[in-house]
Amino acid sequence: MKFSRNSVVLMVAFLVVSIGCSQLRAQGQAGDSGSTAGTNDSSKLEGLQKELETLKAQLDQMKKQEKKSASSDKPSLAEKLFDSTNISGSVDGYYGLDFNHPADRQAGLRVFDNYQNQFSLNLAELVINRAPDKDTPLGYNLTFGYGNAINIVNSLEPGGIGFDRNVEQAYVSYLAPIGKGLEIDFGKFVTPAGAEVIESAPDWNYSRGILFGFAIPFYHFGLRAAYTFNPKVTLTGYLVNGWNNIVAVNTGKTYGFSLALAPSSKVSITQNYLGGPQTPGTNSHWRNLSDTVVQLNVTKKLALMENFDWGGGDAIPGVNSVTWKGIATYAKYSFNDDNDFAVRYEYYDDTNGFTTGTVQHINEYTLTLQRTFAHNLLTRLEFRRDMSNQPVFPRGVAELVKNQNTLELGMMYVFNIPGAE
Repeated sequence: MKFSRNSVVLMVAFLVVSIGCSQLRAQGQAGDSGSTAGTNDSSKLEGLQKELETLKAQLDQMKKQEKKSASSDKPSLAEKLFDSTNISGSVDGYYGLDFNHPADRQAGLRVFDNYQNQFSLNLAELVINRAPDKDTPLGYNLTFGYGNAINIVNSLEPGGIGFDRNVEQAYVSYLAPIGKGLEIDFGKFVTPAGAEVIESAPDWNYSRGILFGFAIPFYHFGLRAAYTFNPKVTLTGYLVNGWNNIVAVNTGKTYGFSLALAPSSKVSITQNYLGGPQTPGTNSHWRNLSDTVVQLNVTKKLALMENFDWGGGDAIPGVNSVTWKGIATYAKYSFNDDNDFAVRYEYYDDTNGFTTGTVQHINEYTLTLQRTFAHNLLTRLEFRRDMSNQPVFPRGVAELVKNQNTLELGMMYVFNIPGAE
């Protein structure tokens, strides 16, 4: 137990007075009790005895107060939660140039960076989160966003875009004492599917691919539980309302799992599956998705990644069960800590026109040059060409053509304020 400075002073005084009393008692016993000196010593002894009792009472009272203070200083659960809270975020904007010069300045088959021939705010994001641990098994994540990206993410919400317009994620976590710890999350969280994410900085290219925009969902609402068996194997299960909906469209639920494997430091494999009814008002016609992502770190400078998606099951007029599928290949080369070059190629088959609105085959390739300034400012210069076997890309006032070329300059500032240890 720690003592304050005043307590230490009182204890020293108590010790000094105690020693003085002992010495006077010894002198009184050795001297003549009838003498004047003996009388004086007896008077001094009585005075010191009273002072000793006073100091003892004060010391006892101060110890009680410090014990009570120490008890009240014990951090509460709320204090523990906020002690390790991390605050991070980013500001992401771009200038896009569509060489087709569409009249409405919107490129075809693009998500987030669809606005062209203008400066645009893609996403301003703030993340407040705490990961649960064994000492404090509760955690949370609140991710807020503003800009075109967050509008697109929440545009399909059955409750309306205003229902959670600026909320990207909002969930609570609990680390259950099962084995090495089973982390259970409840709330709104981003999908496990895909090789790309909503934020630009972690992706290798600035624009999002066709697979990200049309083959997979953006988010889910419900439960997920993750268990890490060892550093090489993590299994996560999902029970959610469906695709891109907090407000359910039927009484069914979507089930799924993610199996993440890391057989070596150079290889990672993630297999995702999601399945459940997504047609409004009925629990039939399950929508199924198989998503596979494989990454290979060939060297410290060169990394490769492959993403394959297959989906289907929904019914549309004239088609009892639709399908879509696609593959994306990525390569990234780091010249040094500040300069990177990335390439992406995609093929997408929207067999029934369910995801893009047109029965078509799409190819696209993207070339991205990244330069980092002062660790936190990322800039990307990107050229992209989209090609379809159908005229779906707007050109001029009212024309549709089969290809589209764009050039973009994206700038991202990222920050992170770690929580207190």
